Amino acid sequence: MLTAAQLQSYILSGLECDYIKVNGDDGTHFDAVVVSPLFEGKRMVQQHQLVYAALGDRMRSEIHALAMQTYTPAQWQQMQQA
Repeated sequence: MLTAAQLQSYILSGLECDYIKVNGDDGTHFDAVVVSPLFEGKRMVQQHQLVYAALGDRMRSEIHALAMQTYTPAQWQQMQQA
């Protein structure tokens, strides 16, 4: 069974992240907050595609559902100040 910590490490191994937090305790359904400088200038769909690319085939086999909130470092910093 996949853990949130494992999923987080999978994302980190394939995507440069300034911050990442993955939650989920049933082994198939997860939610994640991902902050990456690679998201700069990209639409949300493109940002999510970068996360999916980092996960590769795991999205088809190990992960049933992944809800994501993706931010650029500037967006994340602004949210933390609010």
